[in-house]
Amino acid sequence: MILCLLGGLAGLGLGQVLTFGLRSIPHINLDKASIPTWAVVLSFGFATAVGLFFGMFPAVKAARLDPIEALRHE
Repeated sequence: MILCLLGGLAGLGLGQVLTFGLRSIPHINLDKASIPTWAVVLSFGFATAVGLFFGMFPAVKAARLDPIEALRHE
């Protein structure tokens, strides 16, 4: 989950850099461009949900296996 949160943080950082880049383009009326708070909360929530699902799914699947049978097929 920490890896997904760090990925979400990196994505937000990239978005912030792109937003600052859009602000600096001359002759375009994007001087008030910003990332809203709801988008930040939504992105961290989505990153956490993806991390939980794709972390728990293989773990639950492996926990249901019989250890002897799982090692036999390797």
